[in-house]
Amino acid sequence: MRHHHACSRAHQVGALLLVAATFLLTRLFDRLLLDASSSSSPSFPLSIARPASSSADLRIYVYSEDEIQGLRALLRGRDGTVAAATCLKGQWGTQVKIHQLLLKSRFRTFSKDQANLFFVPSYVKCVRMTGALNDKEINQTYVKVLSQMPYFRRSGGRDHIFVFPSGAGAHLFRSWATFLNRSIILTPEGDRTDKRGTSAFNTWKDIIIPGNVDDSMVKSDARAVQPIPLRKRKYLANFLGRAQGKAGRLQLVKLAKQYPDKLESPELKLSGPNKLGRIDYFKHLRNAKFCLAPRGESSWTLRFYESFFVECVPVILSDEVELPFQNVIDYSEISIKWPSSRIGPELFEYLESIPDERIEEMIGRGREIRCMWVYAADTEPCSAMSGILSELQRKVRRFHQSPETFWLHNRSIVNRDLVEFHSWRTPVPLP
Repeated sequence: MRHHHACSRAHQVGALLLVAATFLLTRLFDRLLLDASSSSSPSFPLSIARPASSSADLRIYVYSEDEIQGLRALLRGRDGTVAAATCLKGQWGTQVKIHQLLLKSRFRTFSKDQANLFFVPSYVKCVRMTGALNDKEINQTYVKVLSQMPYFRRSGGRDHIFVFPSGAGAHLFRSWATFLNRSIILTPEGDRTDKRGTSAFNTWKDIIIPGNVDDSMVKSDARAVQPIPLRKRKYLANFLGRAQGKAGRLQLVKLAKQYPDKLESPELKLSGPNKLGRIDYFKHLRNAKFCLAPRGESSWTLRFYESFFVECVPVILSDEVELPFQNVIDYSEISIKWPSSRIGPELFEYLESIPDERIEEMIGRGREIRCMWVYAADTEPCSAMSGILSELQRKVRRFHQSPETFWLHNRSIVNRDLVEFHSWRTPVPLP
């Protein structure tokens, strides 16, 4: 009995020593991992922004323009005369780029039954701007297209993706609130309540995407305008945009006149012999340490994204702005957001107080993540498309329902008349 008790105490002491050693080794190992990651890796875990390599987790069906009556009009206009190349440039170019990249994506499926998401292509902003469809035609055509999509009806639109790339967002489709209020909307626009009663963006279902930076500026090996060293930049800050009657922008134009050696804000000519070309625009943009990005007609501005390619620190002067890929990007590392109500000399005093070393550090961080603004194939290790697909992957559901779908004991999906899903006839009723 004595020998048994002695052994028990020895085992207890040994167990305690083992626990203590394990704890210390674990803490040491964790510290080594932390030190290694902080010293050798960028602060932005860009690999997280890439979707899983297996297409089994993400399968996107892309509707063909000829399979749904009316869809071609949303892409080419009423007469079918608008070419995709016409719509590639400008703010609405992302509608074309995302569509074309999905057509080549490894996550594309040609089977609707195998798909867990559905992409509805449309170049409607471009088509509208070229006069190929008016607002009434756009609304009627969208409704017509949706009524011919049984899979849209099956889920109430929850698994269908739409792109609205301009400041107007989904408001281009006047009845969006009725028909697309459950769908996934890809848009750079997070707020448009200045002229609309409500914003079309819903943070719980929609995805903010980067603006469409001019192709000549995103090519790392042949950028049209190269950055210049901080010491050679003439201005503290610049604002290159139209006033548009907006309070913040008007205040910047006024400040530029008061502090011409600190803030450059030239009057932009959009037409005529004195029109500022794209190359000259970027040459102006690169000539300051800070690029000011105030709210215009909407809360977002392309200038925010452009600033990363001329390597000036963007200063956001738009309180309601929504930024993309916030699950992997810490925007306090690469930009400044200043209250729009405090645009004035105080802003310049603050910007002047920032050491060049910190500015260089922010520019360097921005250099690491600007690939996330580039619309390239999802096979690229870092691109806007990889970020978008990663966000979409998080929205994949195993099951879909709507107020108009029902299911039976044999797992069949039926409508109110108990008609099995694959026998639904178009046009299907819409909300």
